[in-house]
Amino acid sequence: MLAHPAGDRFLLSPFFLDRPEPGLAHLAGEGWGVNAPELPAAGQLERLAAVHRGIAPWVAETLAAGGRPVLLAGDCCAAVPVLAGLQRAGIEPLLLWFDAHGDFNTPETTPSGFLGGMPLAMLVGRGEQALCQAVGVRSLSEGRVILTDARDLDRPREAAAVASSRLTHLPQVGGLRELPLGDGPLWVHWDTDVLSPPAAPAQNYPAPGGPPPEELALVFRHLRATDRVVAVSVSCWNPALDGDRSTERVCLDLLTELLGR
Repeated sequence: MLAHPAGDRFLLSPFFLDRPEPGLAHLAGEGWGVNAPELPAAGQLERLAAVHRGIAPWVAETLAAGGRPVLLAGDCCAAVPVLAGLQRAGIEPLLLWFDAHGDFNTPETTPSGFLGGMPLAMLVGRGEQALCQAVGVRSLSEGRVILTDARDLDRPREAAAVASSRLTHLPQVGGLRELPLGDGPLWVHWDTDVLSPPAAPAQNYPAPGGPPPEELALVFRHLRATDRVVAVSVSCWNPALDGDRSTERVCLDLLTELLGR
């Protein structure tokens, strides 16, 4: 179980998009919040918006109270209400997005239609905006986003969108240790599938390659040392694929490296 300095406040949102994910429930320790709304009998976007409406105010209230929000959720769309909460608290962060994928598809570029492949595009004002509108997100400038790894972009359209955008795409995660990060607040969004599959195999969409835990730990320690990480959101592993909970252990250890003991 995670135990961290008093400033960290944890929220578990045990959903994969609009589907409850009970396999994550055991992560919630003493003092954690749990986002468990009743979902309407409606379409996916409406149901997902209902999940997000419990996250955005919690982020804003945690920041207003001097805490640091740390969200564990089942998918990357949960980043949308985190940005909403940061903006409600008057924070325009530099977003560091760790992911094996780009999550930069729009309805025009996606080969699959998978909503979970679109949230980073949503955050910068591209494509589907219903989820952003539901929680009042203002589009984040693409110049305030560093996408790191993203080794498995959908080609050709998503890859072209990333290449022509104002995002900073850093293919090697370790490069963050040398990259200037300005002097403002940092928001770390971490999809655990960024790790190499042998180290963290319990992922819905594993992609060959990726950093080993040791490399990511060095980057997380570097970010922790800046003392500027104001919020963390984590897109978790698939607990149904993690029978021995080895992926969970690796990921929670790395989260501890980012947050500090």
